[in-house]
Amino acid sequence: MTCIGVSQTDVDTGANDRASVTFDPLDVKDSMVASRRPVVAEPSTRRRILAATFVVLARDGRRKLQLSDVAAEAKVSRPTLYRYFGSKEGLLEAFGLYEQDNFDAGIAAAMAGLSGSDRLDAALQFIVNFQNLYSLGSLADTEPEHVLYQMKRALPIMHERIARIIPGDGSDVAAAAVVRIAICHYVIGGGSTDQFLAELRHAAGLDPSRRRLRRTAAAAG
Repeated sequence: MTCIGVSQTDVDTGANDRASVTFDPLDVKDSMVASRRPVVAEPSTRRRILAATFVVLARDGRRKLQLSDVAAEAKVSRPTLYRYFGSKEGLLEAFGLYEQDNFDAGIAAAMAGLSGSDRLDAALQFIVNFQNLYSLGSLADTEPEHVLYQMKRALPIMHERIARIIPGDGSDVAAAAVVRIAICHYVIGGGSTDQFLAELRHAAGLDPSRRRLRRTAAAAG
């Protein structure tokens, strides 16, 4: 992922408590998919297979998932898929980690260059956008067991990430409320993204009506 910066003109330093940063949906999706840069870059073939796994899981479910279908969706041969993952179980385990990596890298990119309440608000906005654009929410109907497994693994990690950036002695309780609201929207859905964000802000101790500032590609540098 490409970390996004903010120019001095993007933040009203005199109104930090009332300002937040807004991401264009394309910027958020790109940051989730492209901004992770490990020491050794993940091969594009492997990423393509993992992205194809999402498509096939959402369409067919875990039980009906066939490696040949994933290979066809990724436009690779079946031997190539086996070379990377070895088995269906290995692919699904890697896919779960891939989803978590996308979240971790995306939230880091969203907060890059920010501090204080702007940093926290950027993280909350990322959660809203992630669930709408990229999360496993669309798998809930076809593959509830996989979604529940992912949630069980992700909840403690999300809680820790959010608690770290909420100020004050009540950060642990506030982070727990943020995570529970996010999961509720994830599972049940309903309501607008603005309402979802307002609920997260309230739980985290921010003004739900914070003014948004646009974070543009020009600001990213």
